[in-house]
Amino acid sequence: MKFAYKFSNLLGTVYRQGNLNFCKDGNSVISPVGNRISIFDFKNKNSNRSETLPVATTKNITCVGLSPDGNLAILVDEDGAALLVSLVTREVLHHFHFHKPVHCVSFSPDGRKFVVTKDNMALMYHAPGKRREFNAFVLDKSYYGPYDETTCIDWTDDSKCFVVGSKDMSTWVFGAERWENLVYYSLGGHKDVIVGCFFEAYSLDLYTVSQDGALCVWECDTGLEELLPRPSKKAVQVDEEEVDGEFQGSADRKKPENSKCVRYKRRGKYFFNKEGDFNNLTAAAFHKKTHLLVTGFTSGIFHLHELPEFNLIHSLSISDQRILSVSISDIGDLIAFGCAGLGQLLVWEWQSESYVLKQQGHFNNLVSLVYSPDGQYIVTGGDDGKVKVWNTNSGFCFVTFTEHTSSVTEVAFASSGFVIVSASLDGTVRAFDLHRYRNFRTFTSPRPTQFSCLALDSSGEIVSSGSQDSFEVFVWSMQTGRLLEVLAGHEGPISSLCFNPVQSILASTSWDKTVKLWDMCDSWKTKETLQLTSDVLVATYRADGKELAVATLDGEITFWDPQNAVQTGSISGKHDLQMGRNEMEKITAKQAAKGKSFTTLCYSADGLSILAGGQSKFVCIYNIKEQVLMKKFEISLNLSLDAMEEYLDRRTMTELGSLAVVDEAEGEAPLRLPGMRKGEMSSRHFKPEIRVSCLRFSPTGRSWAATSTEGLLIYSLDSAMVFDPFDLDIDVTPSSVRQQLSLHSYMTAIVLAFRLNERKLTLEVLEAVPHNEISVVCNSLPGVYVEKLMHFVATALENSRHLQFFLTWAECLLSFHGQNLKTRSGSILPVIQSLQRSIQMHFEDLSKLCDWNQYNIKYALALSKQRGIKRLASESINEDDGSEGLESVRDQSFEEADIVHLMLKNYVVLEN
Repeated sequence: MKFAYKFSNLLGTVYRQGNLNFCKDGNSVISPVGNRISIFDFKNKNSNRSETLPVATTKNITCVGLSPDGNLAILVDEDGAALLVSLVTREVLHHFHFHKPVHCVSFSPDGRKFVVTKDNMALMYHAPGKRREFNAFVLDKSYYGPYDETTCIDWTDDSKCFVVGSKDMSTWVFGAERWENLVYYSLGGHKDVIVGCFFEAYSLDLYTVSQDGALCVWECDTGLEELLPRPSKKAVQVDEEEVDGEFQGSADRKKPENSKCVRYKRRGKYFFNKEGDFNNLTAAAFHKKTHLLVTGFTSGIFHLHELPEFNLIHSLSISDQRILSVSISDIGDLIAFGCAGLGQLLVWEWQSESYVLKQQGHFNNLVSLVYSPDGQYIVTGGDDGKVKVWNTNSGFCFVTFTEHTSSVTEVAFASSGFVIVSASLDGTVRAFDLHRYRNFRTFTSPRPTQFSCLALDSSGEIVSSGSQDSFEVFVWSMQTGRLLEVLAGHEGPISSLCFNPVQSILASTSWDKTVKLWDMCDSWKTKETLQLTSDVLVATYRADGKELAVATLDGEITFWDPQNAVQTGSISGKHDLQMGRNEMEKITAKQAAKGKSFTTLCYSADGLSILAGGQSKFVCIYNIKEQVLMKKFEISLNLSLDAMEEYLDRRTMTELGSLAVVDEAEGEAPLRLPGMRKGEMSSRHFKPEIRVSCLRFSPTGRSWAATSTEGLLIYSLDSAMVFDPFDLDIDVTPSSVRQQLSLHSYMTAIVLAFRLNERKLTLEVLEAVPHNEISVVCNSLPGVYVEKLMHFVATALENSRHLQFFLTWAECLLSFHGQNLKTRSGSILPVIQSLQRSIQMHFEDLSKLCDWNQYNIKYALALSKQRGIKRLASESINEDDGSEGLESVRDQSFEEADIVHLMLKNYVVLEN
């Protein structure tokens, strides 16, 4: 169970390329992210979250086809390899290969067929799930016509015909069935690539949109109900009648009189307003019920038009980058936009002119990450100079800091949980406040320098950062922002910094093969200097501060006792990295791996294991005591990234070498600068290299995260269904647990439930314990089950509505067993932090609601006081005639009704 971490979610990127799709209910949107797809739920305010499916293609996804019922999805990558995925079970149902790059996939409205376009042809398949067959993809018919690659597809509402657009500026209408008066029809009239072609609702009338910003309106002289089915071959052969012993064939059979061929006529041609010659139309979508046409351009501008009159509704800009994909929900109220340049995903409600979802990932490589002290948030920093804060429960980014002007090298969280500090190559270290979302401190050095690493002490009062060029460590005060000290002594660039979690001791590593321990309380003196055999890349302390792990350039991980400056162990990990071979390299992967090393380390929450990663697709987890490799996690299967395969593909080898190093335009191999790992940005074919830049364990110990070339990958124990019984016996069964529960033997029932380790059964037993019996059960509970029960309460508290019930469990456990738990605080710390995370999450939600209720009650009391003064004045006026004013009575009734209404509203909200 300890190493059963499974892929849980992908953050840091929300859109890469491909087409967007709305789910059937319109509450979520499906977005391709590399070789995976993410589902963003944005309608339900109580459970907004993003989820990345645990299925992956071999290369980046280029198109996604969604079935009309929303249960199936076809994912096609760059090479034409397809996956049939069930969106209900999140499982892969079938693998298929189209052997060529696919441009578009579209299901028919009735769900019986789907069309795939590749090269200059369209292939129609029987949709899977309608018939029981061994092969889920059964080819029905192939359609030829265009002379160049096809670009887009659309179906008629009754699934009788479909239209295909092409790069040869033509549009082709095909019959999905065999029609007598329609085999195919070709339409021209454009001078550029067809971007979108759309049928009118329940009609053969067409709209075609080209890349140069032209819209053609086509009118058909035939309705859908006028299409005549062609008789089958068997019917023609058997259509013979016997007359007086002789046979008369069907050659003399006359065609129906109304079998006129389908004709199209262009009814109009319109042009979009373009701001420049390079502002091409890149994406288009049409909603048939509302006649709404949405078009996106390379400048980030999008237009909304009403067809067929071509009336402009809106013309807005979402960014300055190319809009690559546009999608409209089934109802027609929401529009989704995808911008690959900045990695943006936007959902816009055009009627209210407001954003429903606005997410943007890091459009460049992620460099660093850190968990908040309670594990609710993750902060990431990237080469794009942005610092983003992500919610681990929802998967959404809720704040982005853009003050840095260069790459962010490291981020850190203060112990308070509300202050983020980041270091950058722009020569500044900035502190951000999560209460007001602002940059409240900026730390700089006397001379301009590039900061490569960062560390905060346990109190959050001391900020330190290392320099790449001056070989110095700068120390500032968080309270005053003043530079306290400049620590000099290293003879090479500073590679990493880390504070001892228990003491005020700073460890700095450098390329000069040393690790220096600085005493922050004793005049910034060097306490110890650890000598190593190679350049030091990274170091990290264990949670109790009694051990220091150091990774060096020779692939070694050494463990030190920082108190006595003695090495306690070492792990040789150069053979565990398993580097892939770069397409530009001349040497094999085995030879290249000899010079590789780990660049990031992270202790597990219990301190028994350590995670290590580097320039490889593998993350290794080692047992520190035994110094052996426990498990390797392969973070990516995406062959669109460089250094993924160990051997070169012989099919790509030519007499000039590998096709990857041959520039098709010039016939020469592009030169790579020495030391480059990100690829040459000016190159036509840019292929990023797979690597892991940072690893962090969650404080709760239930998950860990890694920043890689693909994004922020989260691996969790909660997503794995693992049966792990504890001290199981033959007499421990669900029936015996329920029997003890019926006898009101609650403590025995809890022990048996934990021995069986079934979550639903344990929850049933706990909820059956009366509230007044909780303290008695906790007092008599054996010590070995205290940690298990506390961990179960912490996880149940996250999603349960019985807050007071489970908080009572937690309070009783800590009250009766707090002293014993304190003696083994090192091992119990992840459970305590998990409990703290759950309580903090509910505290933040309820505190806002209670404040809102409190202000409403104060307003009601102030209003009643004001009306009481008016009533007294009214009574004094009417004292002479002895009658009470009607207005005072009415005010009193309104006052009581307002207060009662507010109190009932507060009660209902708190109950929910």
